[in-house]
Amino acid sequence: MQVGISTSSLFLKADNDKAMELFREWNVPVAEVFLSTFSEYTREFASLLKQINGKTDVHSIHCLNTNFEPQLYNRHPKVRKDAFFWLEQVLAAGETLKAKYYTFHGVARLKKSPAMTDYEKVGVDTAEIQNRCKAHGISLAFENVHWAHYNAPGFFSKVKEHVPDLKGTLDVKQARQSGYDYTEYLTEMGSDLVTVHLSDVDESGKVCLPGKGIFNFEQLFARLKDVNFKGALLIEVYPESYTDFSQLTASLDYLQNLASKVF
Repeated sequence: MQVGISTSSLFLKADNDKAMELFREWNVPVAEVFLSTFSEYTREFASLLKQINGKTDVHSIHCLNTNFEPQLYNRHPKVRKDAFFWLEQVLAAGETLKAKYYTFHGVARLKKSPAMTDYEKVGVDTAEIQNRCKAHGISLAFENVHWAHYNAPGFFSKVKEHVPDLKGTLDVKQARQSGYDYTEYLTEMGSDLVTVHLSDVDESGKVCLPGKGIFNFEQLFARLKDVNFKGALLIEVYPESYTDFSQLTASLDYLQNLASKVF
């Protein structure tokens, strides 16, 4: 188990190449690389990051969901073909970075009306996506997201019936935004949990850096220990959650010290 940072926490503050330079400078042990746009979905860009990177282990990759992930489930063959083309580009980049996992959102729930999920179809499509991932040495890890496929407990279990080796990513702020306790997602993912996105929340409900709010990280870490969690704990906050990089590194120190006492 390692504690690190997602490059998404530096969104609009430092592009991925600069972020990797900073991670090298800060001795960040583990990271998630958030590939932000199509021009970053290439082996060439990943190779650039690899050259810049120091000893930071790239645990996982992530990408902008709406670029192509929802279209992987589209019924139109041309739409699916194009979406899978971009999936392959992302996975090739991930393979170059030696990422182990692909943090995945799937379909964005844009309509306000309730939608009935065809779990058999979602399962078949997800199995194909997972097979593409495996061909690049990467495992698919569905993340709980309040506006996407996995926006409530139960989805992961039903899809896993069709994709036995499916992994999970827990995001504590997304659980809160969905209106569910994060422990419900944690319990559902169990030993399949490989990544945890960490953030804090202040008394007004605003997302902030870990250690600056009221979230009980010691309790979370204890629960993760109970399920024998061996993955990566990654700070993932919004750019407005802090003003200076020293605050981000201080948060990393806080989490690393706390984790060393619990795990």
